[in-house]
Formats: sequence, structure tokens, C-alpha cells
Amino acid sequence: MSFHAGRRPTDMTEAMGTDRRRRWLALIVLCLGDLMIVLDTTIVNVALPSIRTNLGFSQTSLAWVVNAYLLTFGGFLLLGGRLGDLFGHRRMFLAGVALFTFASIACGLSTTKGMLIGARAVQGVGGAVVSAVALSLIMGLFAEPADRARAMGVFGFVMAGGGSIGVLLGGVLTDLLNWHWIFLVNVPIGVAVYFLTVRIVPGGREATAGGRLDVAGAVTVTASLMIAVYAIVNGNQAGWGSTQTIGLLAVAAGLLAVFLVIESRVESPLMPLRLFRLRNVATANTVGVLWAAAMFAWFFLSALYLQQVLGYSPLEVGLAFLPANIIMGLFSLGLSAKVVMRYGFRIPLALGLVIAAVGLLLFARAPVGGQFTVDVLPSMILLAIGAGLAFNPVLLAAMSDVAPQESGLASGVVNTAFMMGGAVGLAALASLAASRTDSLEASGHGQLVALVGGYHAAFMAGALFALAGAAIGGTFLRTRTAAAAHELEPIGEAA
Repeated sequence: MSFHAGRRPTDMTEAMGTDRRRRWLALIVLCLGDLMIVLDTTIVNVALPSIRTNLGFSQTSLAWVVNAYLLTFGGFLLLGGRLGDLFGHRRMFLAGVALFTFASIACGLSTTKGMLIGARAVQGVGGAVVSAVALSLIMGLFAEPADRARAMGVFGFVMAGGGSIGVLLGGVLTDLLNWHWIFLVNVPIGVAVYFLTVRIVPGGREATAGGRLDVAGAVTVTASLMIAVYAIVNGNQAGWGSTQTIGLLAVAAGLLAVFLVIESRVESPLMPLRLFRLRNVATANTVGVLWAAAMFAWFFLSALYLQQVLGYSPLEVGLAFLPANIIMGLFSLGLSAKVVMRYGFRIPLALGLVIAAVGLLLFARAPVGGQFTVDVLPSMILLAIGAGLAFNPVLLAAMSDVAPQESGLASGVVNTAFMMGGAVGLAALASLAASRTDSLEASGHGQLVALVGGYHAAFMAGALFALAGAAIGGTFLRTRTAAAAHELEPIGEAA
């Protein structure tokens, strides 16, 4: 008290300004670390043909370059969030960045199939830890509602636009250099993020939760998620009704049941079941599953449409997504935060998902001889607006009802929801597209017509997912009262 009393007003103002600038610099560092993770989920797709030729992959084994990452990323998200709560969010963020960077070096230097697949699996572990604790660090940096809404808008832009940027960057690096550089480009970024985090990001409370690590719960839920993802990503190849797929999903469900029993009995559970009695947490995660299912499927299937139907090169596909990236950034960085501050979670979430659904429906009419400006760009603009509006309130709602000591857990849960929703949605809609294509070909339609017909079916199903997410979020999310909204307006104006 005496320290502050002896400071002049100008000193206090300068100190507050310095602290504010430091927080926003810390946000940039955290987003850069998370962007590195998001990019890696899509940057590799453009380079897969080059990797196959260089390392001698078969068409079947090539899928493991992607699947190895998905398995460990999805499996370790919850555990990563809990480790952050127990041992400190910044400490685990640094550990995740270091692990991801070293794994990227191993990927870039890989000379055999086994080495690349193993390094990709380690990348997934590091990426899961970084993703699980990044949200917790951001929530701790920004306590004021107005600043938090803006910060989450920045984070939402990075998460929503990173995948498209990955396609563009993958095309550039593969065309100009070689496939090794899609991994090696992570190294200078990872090193910079590590040292900037040490220097800029506040340490805060290094341990925000007490108790021991729930080892039994960690093993069962991680095994359950990994087996489920394995079954899902191999569902199209093995068959969704095959003994392998049904058996693996049954094993995953059994392990999940064991996990729930463990969590109801241990003293310090990995995932307190009471968390899902919080309406915003349960609703936001449900919406996240549906929205990710629609958006992942749109992203990959629209890229396939551009390549296989319109004949675009990988670099041209990346360039085609640039307008959507720019629009998504403008909405998620600006308008979304203002709308959330004024209207709460429900309106921007529901409106964003409805707009995205309209964009998907427009894609469901793109013809064989489509033109970019007429048949692709309008859909991408609507989807970018919808994503920019919806991502911020989904994340804020998922974190809004939990105590600070459980923020890492909530972050891990919502990331897991997005990951599982994206994996399930992409696999299911890709299977629907393939089934529809086969049916059209069997009835005598040409190859391209049948291919486009399959995409149309998947886009329509994705639109239904988005509309379901809008209905659930708009109905069940708790939003601010009018009085609370007015109280927040002066904060927003001052910010």
C-alpha cells in the first residue's frame, strides 16, 4: 500500500500502460505457439505426394503420416490440461513447445518411414500440451471482460485461420524447396516462442491445483481416445460395419466407462464429473463437436473439389483460401468481440453458425464446371464470416463457468471436443461422399459428376451439423442479462 501511495500519478499510468502492453505481447507469443500447432495439422497434406515418392510409402501406409499425429494429439489433450493445472501452465507450455520443436527437427530430417511416423506421434503429444494450456494462460492474462473478449478474438482468428494458412504455406515450401521444410520451418518459430515465453509471459501461480495426478484416469481416458481416433480415421478403409471398426469402438467405449467409474471415486480426478453439470461447459462442448464436424469437412472437401474437379494445383488451393482468411481475421479480431460484449454468447454463436450453414448449402450446388468467383468465393466468404463470429463465443462460453484452478482442464476438454468432432465429422462425411459417389457411378453418371454429387451430399450434411449447433447454442447457453451487458459497455469503450 505504501509503495503505491508514494508513486506519482504519471508513474502509475506509465506502469499500467507497460503492464497492458506486456500482456498483449504475451498474447502474441502464445498465439504464435498455438499457430505453429494448428499449421501442422494441414501443412502436411499438400506435401503427402512428395513424401510418398521420397520415402517409399504405399497409399495405405501414407495415411499414418497424418494419423500418427491425430492419434496422440487427440489422446493427450485432457492429460495435458490437467498437467498444466498441477505443475503450472507456463511450465507445461514451455515443455510442449520444446517437445514439438525437437519432434519437428526429427520429422524434417527423417529418412525412413518409421522415423517420420514416430516423430509425428511425438509432435502430437507436444501439440496437445501446448493447445491444452494456451487458453488457460490467456484467460489468466486478461481478467477484464472487454480485454478478454478481444484476446479470445485474436486467439479465435489464429485457430480458425491457421489451417488455411497451412495449406498455402505447405504449397509454397513444397514447390520452392522440398517437403522436409514443412517441418523444419517450425524450428526457428519454436525456438523464438520458447525464449519469448520465458521473457514475456508471466509465470503466475506455477501450480494452480492440488492433489496427485490421477494416473488410472489418465491411462484409461487417453487409451480410450486414441483407440476411438484410430477406429475413426481407419473407418473408411476397414469399413464402418466391419468387425475391426465396431470392435475398436466398443473397446474405446468400455475404457471410457471405466474412466467414468474411476473419476467418480478418486480423491483428485483428472476430470471432475461435476464439470458437465455446468450448463455453459456442457453446451459449448456439444456445439464445438458439431461445429468442428462441419468446418473440418468443409475445409478438406472444398480443397478436394478445387483440386480434383476444378484442377487447381496445391499452391492455387492455398491462394483460393486467402480471401476467407482475411475476412475471418477481420471478424474474429473486431466485430465478434464487440458483439459478445454487447449481446453475450448466444446471439453471435447462433448467428455465426447459421451463416456458416448457408455457406455450406451454397457449396452443395457447386457444379462440375464451376467458376471461383461465382461458385466458390461466395460460399467461402459466408463460412469465413460465420467462423469469425462463432469461434470466440464458443471458447469463452466453455471457460466461463469454471474456477481458475480448473481452467486448464476446461481448455483440454473443449480442445478435445473440437478434435473429436473434427475427426468424427470428417471421417463420417468423407464416407458419405464416397458412398454417394459410388452410387452415382453405379447408376451410370460420369466420374466427375459422381464425385461432385458425393461432395454435395457431404456439404448438405455439414450444413445440418452447423444448424444443429446453432439451435443448441442459441437455446441452452446462458447469456448476460441486459444490466450486465450495460455494465460491460464502459469497460469496452475504455479499452
